[in-house]
Amino acid sequence: MASAKEDYNAVPLTEKVDPEKSADANDGSEDENVGLKPKMTLLNGCTVIVGSIIGSGIFVSPSGVLEGTGSVNLALLVWIISGVFSMIGAYCYAELGCMIKKTGADYAYIMVTFGPFLAFIRLWVECIIVRPCSQAIVALTFSIYATKPFFPECDPPDTPVRLLAAMCILPRKEVVQEIDR
Repeated sequence: MASAKEDYNAVPLTEKVDPEKSADANDGSEDENVGLKPKMTLLNGCTVIVGSIIGSGIFVSPSGVLEGTGSVNLALLVWIISGVFSMIGAYCYAELGCMIKKTGADYAYIMVTFGPFLAFIRLWVECIIVRPCSQAIVALTFSIYATKPFFPECDPPDTPVRLLAAMCILPRKEVVQEIDR
């Protein structure tokens, strides 16, 4: 009996299409593959870096870095070093995407490397902890910046910031109706 890891690796990325049975096969080639072409361009890599690593934290953390370092030059040095580490991480992630040509990103990489149990744990942590927390951070960051003009001399009170963040996170009627369909 094959293990779960072997079963997962046995699933092909693409399937062969029989031109006689397929209405979409217009060119008549018998070796046509159906599926997404696994490729990573420079633009794809840049969007991964911007979307995954920078995020909305860039709007909150500069003041903390400046307070922690105590000088503008040292703060800039910290940002440059952090940017270099982020670029190295993004390059490693892009290389993984080019080497492991399975769909599923982190889940697929961990499945191939460590097996189904750790891949499941990674997916569970992502769904239960990471995604909701990052959505809450984005909503709170937006709320702080949106309420700041109403309190120009001081920090916005916690109650309006939290209420606005909760309104951003709560599902809207249209979204719930669309999901129910």
